[in-house]
Amino acid sequence: MANDEDHERREQVSTIGVATGFAWSIVVTLLVLIGGGIFLDTQFGTKPLLTLIGIALALVAAGYQLYELTLLGRKDREAGPIGRRLERRATSRARGRARR
Repeated sequence: MANDEDHERREQVSTIGVATGFAWSIVVTLLVLIGGGIFLDTQFGTKPLLTLIGIALALVAAGYQLYELTLLGRKDREAGPIGRRLERRATSRARGRARR
């Protein structure tokens, strides 16, 4: 019984770690796409066209990442490609820590 609780607790901590990774991924996506739009606008003198395109792309990308975040930890649905990659990374790190 204690082993089941430990396993469940480890799974929850792993899910929290993956969710934190998603959060940082969303922040970086927003910064890169919006910042890139601003940078390109200043380079080409097209204010605010490329900034608006960067904002639109950032919102679409962040929305998709949030959708994948909702799939984390669900047993009835498989995670998307980003979620699977982050879960694999979190699992390999957890195994490395367990070996120490």
